[in-house]
Amino acid sequence: MGAALLQLRAELEARFEAPLDFRKRPEASLLPTGIEAIDRLTSGGFPRGTLSEICGADSSGRTALSIALLGQATRAGEFCAWIDAAGAFDPASAAEAGTVLERLLWVDCRGNAEHALKSLDLLLQAGGFGLLVLDLADTPEREARRIPLASWFRLRHAAERTGAALVVLEKNINARSCSAIQLEMRQKSPVWSGKLLKGLDARAESRKHYQVRTAEFWAER
Repeated sequence: MGAALLQLRAELEARFEAPLDFRKRPEASLLPTGIEAIDRLTSGGFPRGTLSEICGADSSGRTALSIALLGQATRAGEFCAWIDAAGAFDPASAAEAGTVLERLLWVDCRGNAEHALKSLDLLLQAGGFGLLVLDLADTPEREARRIPLASWFRLRHAAERTGAALVVLEKNINARSCSAIQLEMRQKSPVWSGKLLKGLDARAESRKHYQVRTAEFWAER
């Protein structure tokens, strides 16, 4: 290390009154879901500054888990965005589940997945959001599969720069190696109250790094 760099390092350490190690990156903080089993499975919650995926079939608990995460984040004072490719998001149900709507930006893309990706990119670049959810769960699978891996890398890098937690909600894993957490949701059994669906027992499987771990939780309808 040259004399000029040594002097610059000494000045920075003096200014911040702490030794600097440029080789180390700070550990990402986490956004918990408030669901104990899921927070254990994810080692504390969904990480900021990266991309995570939640996938599953209809009525598997994927939306319930995402809404739980959204509610926890908004109640903690985070500003969040829900980019809704298919226009399926229900603000009233989210509010009933504890989401603070005043801290939520809902972007309804009316069935256009390309517009959803562009909207997400713009919001990530703008910054200021603690959590962004890209909802592709009701997007036809053939359209979701068309999203190139380069786009997922670009979105992940944007999340890294702003420190936002980016969560993609979908039918199947699409970002693959770009995602830090991959949760596959499976419905165990519905619970009925007469003819009304009261809730369901759900099972989450973490499939990152060729390891499968599971957690079970209750999701109200």
